[in-house]
Amino acid sequence: MVKVLGIDEAARGPVIGPLIIAGVMIHDGKEAMLGAVKDSKLLSHKKRIELNELITKNSEFKIIEVSPQEIDNAVESKDKKMNLNWLEAHKQAEIINELKPDIAIIDCPSPNCKKYTEFLRNLLNNKEIKLVIEHKADVNYPVCSAASIIAKVKREEEMDKIKAKYGNTGPGYCSNPITQKFIKENWEKHPEIFRKSWVTFKNCEKAKGQKSLGEF
Repeated sequence: MVKVLGIDEAARGPVIGPLIIAGVMIHDGKEAMLGAVKDSKLLSHKKRIELNELITKNSEFKIIEVSPQEIDNAVESKDKKMNLNWLEAHKQAEIINELKPDIAIIDCPSPNCKKYTEFLRNLLNNKEIKLVIEHKADVNYPVCSAASIIAKVKREEEMDKIKAKYGNTGPGYCSNPITQKFIKENWEKHPEIFRKSWVTFKNCEKAKGQKSLGEF
């Protein structure tokens, strides 16, 4: 039977915490075993947790956690051979190479799906795997929806751990008032949880530099 793998991510944009990339693999035609999946952003957290249990029970899956430090290294790569999109591709290739699907369906993080497909294929052990790389794959393909759900649940679990250790960070998104307050008060105290390459974090560094200059 044909094995179909869906890959999606959670938390590409936040300034706090890890990026999560997940893959869910089932046999073609067995999508019903995943439950009433849809893009994780369209579901309540309670529903995501329910579906996460069903998905992980009825599929092969792999979850990769990408730390803020690894994200920063990619975004600020000196030789420009790495960026956030290429970092995602490397992690997706790791999932594909381990699970060995016949078809891999991916929600494309790049505006150029063709170029992204070529880059990813070069990272695969098996160059014959069929790749379906599209925008909105997490909406259009149940396996990608399932991957988005387990990625989101894992992200929430990791954020709960961060909050338990460091205090109320909010969801970690730059636009959130709670997160903004937390960054201003903690960016120097707990640098390990922040994506320092993000403008929000850099603005805090810049503001401190300007203040120090004024005080001088």
